[in-house]
Amino acid sequence: MATESLYEIWAKRNPEWEIRYENNIIKTFCDYNRGATSMREDRAKILGAGYEIFIVAFFIGLYYNQKKPLTTENRKRKSFGWAIQNWGNIESRGGRKPYPKLREYIFAALVARTDVDFIALDKGEITARKAVDMLMQTMEEYANFGFHFMEDKLIDNPGYFYASNAFLEVFLSFDASVSKSEDDEEPEALD
Repeated sequence: MATESLYEIWAKRNPEWEIRYENNIIKTFCDYNRGATSMREDRAKILGAGYEIFIVAFFIGLYYNQKKPLTTENRKRKSFGWAIQNWGNIESRGGRKPYPKLREYIFAALVARTDVDFIALDKGEITARKAVDMLMQTMEEYANFGFHFMEDKLIDNPGYFYASNAFLEVFLSFDASVSKSEDDEEPEALD
């Protein structure tokens, strides 16, 4: 009997997010929880499925290297009801292509940024489920920071993300901050 890889176990999971972001972030930017009768309104949405804005929020948290724990109250948390292994598999609106590789990049980032003792995992001292729980917690906390970041931007300027390149500018700012700090350093003299 073949055992599942850590990636396969993780991909079957469905991350949670705080319900407080449902109306002001998720439903604002996504077709999340829409029926076929609301297609006219949905055409104005930037993203399709709710997990797409979760992915954006995750990368904001990842690149800022900021986590925000989710509320401990289960009734204030929710999931999309769609396992990670299904994210980006379906061709959708506007000729968008599936993006299954993105899941692998997310997983690699989680492995790099989560303090899982892989030697203990290999020895059976911790279970694969425990390791995946740790990866999921990191994923949810990065996304939660990203949702908080987006909420703050919208509070300061309700139209902030409605510029055609607003999300691009957020991600380009990560590169600019890295480039700026690298440019500020003086190279060491070689003599």
